[in-house]
Amino acid sequence: MILFLCVILVLLALFGAPLFALIGALALIGFQSSGEQLSAVAIEFYRLSEMPALIAIPLFTLAGYLLAESQAPQRLVRVTNALFGWMPGGLAIVSVCACTLFTAFTGATGVTIVALGAVLYPALMQARYGQRFSLGLLTASGSLGLLLVPSMPLILYGVVAQQFHTTPPVSIDALFKAGALPCLLMIVLLSAYSVWHMRGAPKPVAQATGPGELWAALKGAAWEIPLPFVILAGIYSSRLAASEAAAATALYVLIVTVVIRREISLRQLPRVIREAMLLVGAILIILGFSLALTNYLVDADIPEKLFALIRDHITSRTTFLLLLNVFLMVFGMLLEGFPAIIILVPLILPVAMHYGVDPIHLGIIFLANLQLGIFLPPAGMNLFIASVRFRQPVTTVIRASVPFFLIMLVAVLIITYFPWLSLVLVR
Repeated sequence: MILFLCVILVLLALFGAPLFALIGALALIGFQSSGEQLSAVAIEFYRLSEMPALIAIPLFTLAGYLLAESQAPQRLVRVTNALFGWMPGGLAIVSVCACTLFTAFTGATGVTIVALGAVLYPALMQARYGQRFSLGLLTASGSLGLLLVPSMPLILYGVVAQQFHTTPPVSIDALFKAGALPCLLMIVLLSAYSVWHMRGAPKPVAQATGPGELWAALKGAAWEIPLPFVILAGIYSSRLAASEAAAATALYVLIVTVVIRREISLRQLPRVIREAMLLVGAILIILGFSLALTNYLVDADIPEKLFALIRDHITSRTTFLLLLNVFLMVFGMLLEGFPAIIILVPLILPVAMHYGVDPIHLGIIFLANLQLGIFLPPAGMNLFIASVRFRQPVTTVIRASVPFFLIMLVAVLIITYFPWLSLVLVR
């Protein structure tokens, strides 16, 4: 009977049933089969109110939506262009940096491609970077930022991982610190490739650069520039917890966009808040059912049984990490970031710890692979978003993305097999 129900759920998933309903059904079936009270699912929802780190999700989400609705993306592009646009490959570096920061604040890679693509793609084409290079760069750069403060996927991984009470413990602050250098590595590698791609090209003259433009750009973005530095300094110095940084960020962005710059009117504000909280509500519903399913999996020793099965075939930690990369990339292609984290972390985390993988390091490996999977051919979501945004066939976007995928794959392998890169700022 249980097997029949699971088959039905798989079929429903193929026909597009809501994810939260499927996860909730799996939890209910599991508790029913083990003789537990079904009220355990409701209890897990109540536990959400007892998680102090969870308050960071709605606050950072609101800040990201407010920034996306304002003119902040254009000002961000102007500042980075004034800093790097003068050099060969400089506009590509501008694109990488701008996309990284924007994705970090919004937590949505597709939004970055849609919002910044309108500004950056014509500029890249005008600067003669070539269509294929420009498409591939923006498609790849759209997934950057998931490892950088205040990335919502990092917070979500931390919330799910904390249910296992690991040693060492997983804290949101530690994850924010751990993601900095791996994210910087990806930025450096993509920037270096961009400079190499433009080797021998004439020095750009169309871009407005120089001390005067830099001063004007900094002056124009005077209210936005301090924000990432304050957050980074507060978290990396341990003066601000993630929830405190989220509250400060949301209040600051609200005052700047609504009161000071007035780019979002009081009439528009309820709409922006409503759209942000709709996303938060969806995440919390999925998370509540996921915690219930995690509780059942732990009670039924599913992770231990999974480890016993894997151990019979994989004894090397190196081999396990390699297969984990492949597994996460494939699932990152099939699932969006939030569902992938919620569904897979309860299964993978206990198994990885048996192989001696630090839970903080695992979080960075997890999200780095999701960054790859989201534009992995043939079904990565960002490939289709870029195809629609830039009005190009998906096959063209796929071919353009291959070199950038290989570069980021090298970065992911470095992150995977050199854990100190993730842990040096934490430990």
